[in-house]
Amino acid sequence: MPGDFIEVRSATEILATLNEDGALEGLPFMPEMLPFCGGRFRVYRRAHKTCDTIEWTGLRGMDRVVHLDMLRCDGSAHGGCQAGCLFFWKEAWLKPLDAHTSERGDAAGHVPAIDSAADAWLRERAATDGAARYRCQATELHRATYPLSVFAPKQYACDVRANGATWWQVLSAIAVSTYNRFLRAMNRPAYPRTVGRLVKTPCEQLGLQAGEWVEVKSHAEILATLDAQGKNRGLTFDPEMVPYCGQRFRVLRRVSKLIDEKTGELRSIPGDCIILDGVVCRALYHRLCPRSTYPYWREIWLRRVEAGDAPRRSER
Repeated sequence: MPGDFIEVRSATEILATLNEDGALEGLPFMPEMLPFCGGRFRVYRRAHKTCDTIEWTGLRGMDRVVHLDMLRCDGSAHGGCQAGCLFFWKEAWLKPLDAHTSERGDAAGHVPAIDSAADAWLRERAATDGAARYRCQATELHRATYPLSVFAPKQYACDVRANGATWWQVLSAIAVSTYNRFLRAMNRPAYPRTVGRLVKTPCEQLGLQAGEWVEVKSHAEILATLDAQGKNRGLTFDPEMVPYCGQRFRVLRRVSKLIDEKTGELRSIPGDCIILDGVVCRALYHRLCPRSTYPYWREIWLRRVEAGDAPRRSER
């Protein structure tokens, strides 16, 4: 359950659960996860469902999987991909601990002794075509999941009992999902509106660097930079980004390369692309998916805040 302490099993124990492709029930164990073997961490959320970011068919279900407290992929075995995805952890790779034998500091101070043979074996399975294509948990999600209907009730019970959602949030998520299905059937923009009217979208270069403070522009200001597909120079402004409008955050990093989850290709990101610290998808409009991915921001959607100005609020 979220908040519980666990210990990640040893590399030897975990490899014994994997097939020849380095996966368990379709979910790969990635080389970037090896440094956490033997460490103790808190469970962040149950990963009982996740958005389909490959075919965009909606949500898909998963069994016996959790996310651990902010353990994210650094892309070191996948061409330096900068998406920073939360890892999916099969329960078979973990063992429970009680609060008296676990400290959060133990996780932070954990210094791993990485099994070099395991690392080499997993890296062979991470690259499927030399350095041109990669396999990771995101590219293999269809193999590790199953279709999940908006009307499947168990998902919502898990949202409330395990992941801390309220029933009001659940009802709101169902209502928004149903309403947006209706709008799409009528060929109308989904709620909240994230499409503009431009044919050619503008560019603004701020040269932002990690550690700088920015303010997200208002919803109306951002809409004025978008085309009819809700994009600025090919980058989508997602509905989950709307609640962050008007708030101030620190820049986490610039993003220049990401893995295409459908093809496994490592792609260079043209133009400016920014991740903000603590700004994650809260799935208010995607039925409370617990995946907490980072949204990507164009600099034209942000304004630099002077160092002396205190931030208004940071949503995490």
